[in-house]
Amino acid sequence: MPCEVKPRFVVLYGSQKGQAQSIAEGVAEEAEEHGLTAELCCLKQNERYNLEKERAPVVFIVSTTGDGEPPDNALQFVRRIKKKTLPTDHYTHLCYALLALGDTNYANFCNCGKTIESRLQELGAKQFYAAGYADDGVGLEVVVDPWLEGLWKAIKAALSKMASDRADYSTGEAGDSSKDAPDSSVPDVQLSLLSITDQQNCKSANSSVETVSTFSSADSSSVSASTTQTAVTDPGPASPLGNDRLASQFHDAASVSTSKPGTQTTDAGVPLVALAASLIFSLPPLSDSSLNVPALPPPYLDVSLQEVDLMEQTDGLMIKDTLFEVPVSKAVQLTRGDSVKTALLLELDVSAYPMMTYQPGDSFDVFCPNRASEVEDMLHRLALHDKRNHQVNVSLRTDTKKKAAQVPPYIPQNISLLYLFTWCLEIRSVPKKAFLRALVEHTGDSVQRRRLQELCSKQGAADYNLYVRDQSLSVLELLAAFPSCSPPLSLLIEHLPKLQPRPYSAASSGLRHPGKLHFVFNVVEFPACSLRPAGKQGLCTGWLFDLISPALVFSGMDESSSTPDLPKIHVKLRPNCSFRPPPDLSVPFIMVGPGTGVAPFIGFLQQREQEKQEKPEATFGETWLFFGCRHRDRDFLFREELEGFVSSGTLSHLKVCFSRDDQEEEGRPKYVQDNLLINRQHVMEVLLQQKGYLFVCGDAENMAKDVNNTLIEMIKAELQVDQLDAMKTLAGLREEKRYLQDIWG
Repeated sequence: MPCEVKPRFVVLYGSQKGQAQSIAEGVAEEAEEHGLTAELCCLKQNERYNLEKERAPVVFIVSTTGDGEPPDNALQFVRRIKKKTLPTDHYTHLCYALLALGDTNYANFCNCGKTIESRLQELGAKQFYAAGYADDGVGLEVVVDPWLEGLWKAIKAALSKMASDRADYSTGEAGDSSKDAPDSSVPDVQLSLLSITDQQNCKSANSSVETVSTFSSADSSSVSASTTQTAVTDPGPASPLGNDRLASQFHDAASVSTSKPGTQTTDAGVPLVALAASLIFSLPPLSDSSLNVPALPPPYLDVSLQEVDLMEQTDGLMIKDTLFEVPVSKAVQLTRGDSVKTALLLELDVSAYPMMTYQPGDSFDVFCPNRASEVEDMLHRLALHDKRNHQVNVSLRTDTKKKAAQVPPYIPQNISLLYLFTWCLEIRSVPKKAFLRALVEHTGDSVQRRRLQELCSKQGAADYNLYVRDQSLSVLELLAAFPSCSPPLSLLIEHLPKLQPRPYSAASSGLRHPGKLHFVFNVVEFPACSLRPAGKQGLCTGWLFDLISPALVFSGMDESSSTPDLPKIHVKLRPNCSFRPPPDLSVPFIMVGPGTGVAPFIGFLQQREQEKQEKPEATFGETWLFFGCRHRDRDFLFREELEGFVSSGTLSHLKVCFSRDDQEEEGRPKYVQDNLLINRQHVMEVLLQQKGYLFVCGDAENMAKDVNNTLIEMIKAELQVDQLDAMKTLAGLREEKRYLQDIWG
């Protein structure tokens, strides 16, 4: 009997931190369940695919990074297809579908995906399935889940149409090939993905995809796609309480009823109690529902521990060619002690590394370890503390069914278990649904097992968002809530993402401070919740604060007095070619940077002041800075330096506002966007008549959105146009790289 040849399609991904890649891998793995063969490639692997000759359906799954830029591994592909020399019929033979990942907290939402889609259509390619635009700001799964559910029917319809077209062509019945190519009008294939409400009403199909948002980050978490669904029809006991200790942890959410003889118990014999819904407890209808849970992700790693003492090797991060260990030469607290937030300035001595030359507007990565106490807790939780200095050996399982499986490249060889959890894995990452599904298999208590099934199921999506995603719950905190769960080490290595470095903007100019690099940050505070009674600090900002606390001085104090030796930290430069002052010194520019968002503009102005001294004959455009904070006397960052810039003429206009100070005068500006409105005519003149630049730095979720909306209103009023035309004008400024953002979630 001849072997059956399964219809094939191609999956291409571009991914910065693993989310798009993980979804693409899930699609490739699920293909076999649908009788298809998927060829999976990264967009940078152009030697492995050829779109110029590809006659099978192509599925693009791409994320967006930075200020709407393609991921690093998709950059060359985007540049290739944007070449003006390509003819308009270059891809008339190509039929494609596209899933784009983005975050509406950032201005250029899904820009990479939109760029690829627009260019493919300009070159003649045809859609066989409507594009999906997933928003990490509300949860990628809202769009990703229904998009993937409909994908399989769309691929099969496209394959069927292609086969029919080929048959027609072979019998001489084919007409104009460009007209007959598969398009987005295939019956019952298109799925509108623009309305979030519509997504929530989509019916379940044959598969599900599980995703979570990332830390700004965040966005370093991976997204996993399942292969099939398993219906769980026995809801089991309603409460997943496993012991009295957990009950006490959730006392603030509990409404405990009196136990009676015959009360239902857990596998451990502990009486169940009636609670309000929580991480470990569900209520009807969910607790009574049949569940559609994702299939078990295929294991793909073999992990063993070798009794080799590697204690000395765990002291610091393994240095790479582009990574530098630099000393902190100064640490200053910029805010007063009673300020809501603690803002710190650190000065790094980079004089020993000439290649660390930077420009104002550049940023750099700080590589921080996981907290030692959390690493210790994780080792104890996994019952591996006595093996903390053993060598970790990781290899691929020979029997794995995972497509494109590989040992994570961020795990070096010959490392200890302690090093693995300290420097390699993001143990604070929010657990993905695929991870929760895998944990089910290693959970002894049936009620806890049921609750994990609920949290990773389609029916439990709201609970997952409420108790896991929105709480920024860590893996360790989750495991503490489910004490009967005992996952193997291999499972954590398979599912925990890489420990990502944290980016910071340079807050200085190399002209003003040769051999020095300044940066500013707020110590991030995560609020308390049921599993975090005392809250916790951000991983990197808390670590930096602990490092420099012994030598910390306050702004305005004598900084020349002797201080304890300051530590060294690992950094890597991230040049930014666009977020920089205009190269033409005569061009005016406006800076909007409340709070620590003012940091890069201190570098801008230091640079400008030095240039004015070095080029007294040059013509310099005017400069505006819109700054805001809560209180003038508590958190007015760089006040003396900014007022000095005004006195020297470096800064033409300093517009400040204080949101929490008593508003003595009616109409006094409260936020930076209020000051923009007050100065509307001047701002519009700089941007529209003088062809100046506008830079915005700071919080993406609130400030940047409000500033963007305010600019639209200002353009409407200035040009007497409607909303759409104003948005087009602002988009034009972005395209010209005259409206630039450096923002974070």
